[in-house]
Amino acid sequence: MKMKKKILVACVALFALMAIPAQAQLKFGVKGGLNISKVHFDKEVVGDGNVTGFNVGPMIEFKIPIIGLGFDAALLYSQKGFEVANESMRTDYLDIPVNLKWKIGIPLAKVYFTGGPYISFRLAGDDFMSEIAGIKSGFEAKSFGAGVNFGAGVELFSHLQVGFNYGLGLTNNYEMMVDEMKLGTGKDRGWSITAAVLF
Repeated sequence: MKMKKKILVACVALFALMAIPAQAQLKFGVKGGLNISKVHFDKEVVGDGNVTGFNVGPMIEFKIPIIGLGFDAALLYSQKGFEVANESMRTDYLDIPVNLKWKIGIPLAKVYFTGGPYISFRLAGDDFMSEIAGIKSGFEAKSFGAGVNFGAGVELFSHLQVGFNYGLGLTNNYEMMVDEMKLGTGKDRGWSITAAVLF
């Protein structure tokens, strides 16, 4: 009798596991928004401030409806940077975030929370360098970066998502240079306010 119960429980569990992929939802979409970025330097930089930019690109979302858990990923053209001495230094990146995502709520309106890693590849941007008395000094952007994202937002009608995100850079994205000598490094920090339409 115990053996029959174990077989029955195993069969129910197997069918439940098989049902999850069938009910899983895969959506594609377009995401875009506003970046408010800054760089955290390991040395004091006089007058460093925020720079505004934008992000835009395609995204994908995978979700298991029963538990509201899934992930999303995107390919975002993203502008970041910082301001120093009344000069803005902007850098254009290809950001690739991959986030774990949890949704709660009713079908018409849900709240979601996200978190996960990202990598960045520099596409273009400024190297803020100046020369005085033959000595060059300034800031140089690196070609690769990585960090983690934390965010939250709301989803309306299962197709529109509006949220905010904080990106915490873990790699050195900038170097302070004087005559080709490195004096310090900086990591990206910043908030993003985004909207996404899913199909």
